[in-house]
Amino acid sequence: MVRKQLWSMLSVLVLMALVLGACVAPAAAPAAAPAGGEAAATQEAAPAAEAGGIQIPTIEEGKFNVAFVYVGPIGDGGYTYAHNQGREYVDAQLGDKVHTAYIESVPEGADAERVIRNLARAGFDAVITTSFGYMDPTATVAEEFPDTDFIHVSGFKSNDTNFANLFGAMEDMKYLSGMVAGARAKADGSNKVGYIAPFPIPEVIRLANATTMGMRQTCPECTMDLRWTFSWFDPKGEQQAAESLLDGGASVVVTGADTPFPVKVAGERGLWGIGYDSSNSCEVDLAHCLTTPYWNWGPEYAALIQQMMDGTFQGGSIYFDADSGGLGLVGFMEGETPLEGVPADVIPLVQETLAKMESGEMTRFDIFSGPIKDNKGAEIVPAGEQLTQLDLEGLEGCTYCMNWLVEGVVPDAEIPQ
Repeated sequence: MVRKQLWSMLSVLVLMALVLGACVAPAAAPAAAPAGGEAAATQEAAPAAEAGGIQIPTIEEGKFNVAFVYVGPIGDGGYTYAHNQGREYVDAQLGDKVHTAYIESVPEGADAERVIRNLARAGFDAVITTSFGYMDPTATVAEEFPDTDFIHVSGFKSNDTNFANLFGAMEDMKYLSGMVAGARAKADGSNKVGYIAPFPIPEVIRLANATTMGMRQTCPECTMDLRWTFSWFDPKGEQQAAESLLDGGASVVVTGADTPFPVKVAGERGLWGIGYDSSNSCEVDLAHCLTTPYWNWGPEYAALIQQMMDGTFQGGSIYFDADSGGLGLVGFMEGETPLEGVPADVIPLVQETLAKMESGEMTRFDIFSGPIKDNKGAEIVPAGEQLTQLDLEGLEGCTYCMNWLVEGVVPDAEIPQ
């Protein structure tokens, strides 16, 4: 308990610092995710090179060198924090055979391409990039350096030699968290849930839709309102989005962005929040956090890096489901107890559904099974049909491409163009 109290105090201080930094930093344009409120940093003290003012770490001779590129700071308490936990897992599992380094708060776009290219030039054996906007830069550099291995997290591009695309079915955990949100909103009598959405891309849309579909399982009369932040990491923007949703009558705020700040904002009003990305996201306010769907990147990273070291890595598209162990839901994993704010009547349903997902009996495709209507009332997916992976990712050749909002999202909500 003392450790949790200390972590909670530390998390609040970190979030306060991030907000103060966001208040003085210039606003980012909607087309690109910002770099955060601090200069990009590396794990290494001595730079080997610079890319647009960003220091490039050095390799260690005699080891397999892996560099991670992060869109936010490792102290964000969410998305980047979870990826850095995965990197630390690699260090622990693979030991002295591997040397890892990271660069945090790298802006998407031209800066990212320079950083990725300079890491390859510096002699890193593998480069792992962890944000959607790094996709094209990673693809470009992977073609230039065929003897270096690359993994891009999210997105959809890859090749069959040295460039892999990695992601997982977070829609599974979002669906479950939606069940919890719906049950809580119903118990509160508000029948309103709010969702903070970063960018209008298929990944974000399908996670918001999955959350809404889960919500309607436990509260058919509930509605989901959306706020778009046009940023992966923007503590101030996430705070404002949460406040707007709560002002609109939501009693539960679910975040799809990178920090746990919306949970803290909801707790300050005596209402409820659901975090994202990291298993520690609820620590900012355990009394008012309902759960958090999170990533467990470590085993995935370790397995792929071992393939690289063995010479068996072949790139390609890798999309894991809940039965992989790469996904989690705070309070509902083995040995855990649901948090206090979770209504008792929803716990067995979430536990039963999670067990089906972990056994492989239920997959992401079962969640998106017809009939499915959009938020305007039009049928999108007929009865007897399921979305395919192409549909979920909105890729060329999709039939029910993920460019619509599901029934239960407020009818006036639109996907920004």
